[in-house]
Amino acid sequence: MAKSNSKLAMYLNLVLLLSLLLIINMAESRLFQFGHAKGKTLTPSCTSIYGAEKGDTCSGIIQAFNLTSDFFNQINPNLNCDQMFVGQWICIDGFLS
Repeated sequence: MAKSNSKLAMYLNLVLLLSLLLIINMAESRLFQFGHAKGKTLTPSCTSIYGAEKGDTCSGIIQAFNLTSDFFNQINPNLNCDQMFVGQWICIDGFLS
């Protein structure tokens, strides 16, 4: 009788431990935006801007300010490089939050 209670307690402890690990995993995935956090989008915040001049292109601005294209596209999500116009404000430094 004591052995069956001991086995039952061991199985219940195992189930509780696995449940705890699953809860911790779910909490971390939400905290660090892994897994199912697809609905949340990051908002760009611009800390420095540049006014486009005649002849400017996205690739030229990227090179002039020593940016990566991924970073440039992340901080300028609505920029259409094919339709850039003189005087358009271009974000050249910022962060995502």
